[in-house]
Amino acid sequence: MLTIENLHATVAGKPILKGLTLSVSAGEVHAIMGPNGAGKSTLAYVLGGRPGYEVTEGFVTLDGRDLLALAPDERAAAGLFLGFQYPVEIPGVSNVQFLRTALNAQRRARGESEISAGDFLRLTREQSDSLGMSMDMMKRNVNVGFSGGEKKRGEMVQMGIIDPRLAVLDETDSGLDIDALRVVAEGINRIMRRPDKAVLLITHYQRLLDLVVPDFVHVLAEGRIVRSGGPDLARQLEREGYAEIAA
Repeated sequence: MLTIENLHATVAGKPILKGLTLSVSAGEVHAIMGPNGAGKSTLAYVLGGRPGYEVTEGFVTLDGRDLLALAPDERAAAGLFLGFQYPVEIPGVSNVQFLRTALNAQRRARGESEISAGDFLRLTREQSDSLGMSMDMMKRNVNVGFSGGEKKRGEMVQMGIIDPRLAVLDETDSGLDIDALRVVAEGINRIMRRPDKAVLLITHYQRLLDLVVPDFVHVLAEGRIVRSGGPDLARQLEREGYAEIAA
């Protein structure tokens, strides 16, 4: 599904990714771990198409399409969802307004008909109920006045409604208490644990991987993958840290 080959990227002229290679197949969950400054968030932003992140070498394909040749909205329509470590607030725009506009834009880009208001509200209620968010919260402005846990649950509601092929989740567990972490993890498993979908899960901590068990764990250090393994690798990192593995 996702193929990254020899990816190099700079931010403000500084090299961050330095030959990263990774392959993610449908039905798989891959965890990316590594020390601060290794390039984990840069990888997420490059995949999402954030301005200011310049690819200088290598290629990325999603379902055989050149992902780097697509604008951010085209990447979303192609099936990429990017979850942020710090979801932004959008004053003046309600969650339901934002999500219906986003969903219909993607449907139009794929040549599909727009979803009706009634069907959209039913879908929104189904997804929000499953993640412990009331419809009153969904009618509020995007992330305005939300706690950290509410923002992350709201992002999972977005993911459930958009229904992407590939979810790139950048430290989704950041700032979550135990209860919120469990709810978010259950959302990831329910929405994305399917044979036709895949997840790239960027995290620092084993606690999320106890709930969303990855098929593969990769250590990212100094802009490239330096080691890969199964779930046991994450437990080793929890015990020993990155010093020797990333050396």
